Amino acid sequence: MVPPEYYLLLSAAVFCIGLFGILTRRNALLFLMSVELLLNAANVNLVAFSQVWGNVTGQTFALFTMALAAAEVAIGIGIILVLYRNFDGVDVTDATTMRW
Repeated sequence: MVPPEYYLLLSAAVFCIGLFGILTRRNALLFLMSVELLLNAANVNLVAFSQVWGNVTGQTFALFTMALAAAEVAIGIGIILVLYRNFDGVDVTDATTMRW
């Protein structure tokens, strides 16, 4: 059996990579991928603690988080398509010029 500390280290590494991606990238697609990494890190934590405590509550919450991630991707792709159509690119700094 793998110790839970390994899962926590993996989750922390994935979370840090996702946070770095959000803070440093200007591409909307990379933002979306970074948010997915953050959610996956949370899922690894939920499943690891569920295994340690011997119940399925963490796994249930991980399934709900996956559903939330799927909805977030659907809305995010729509926003990215609007950015691409209006600004001929997916650079999020261009969207600051949007007006009514």
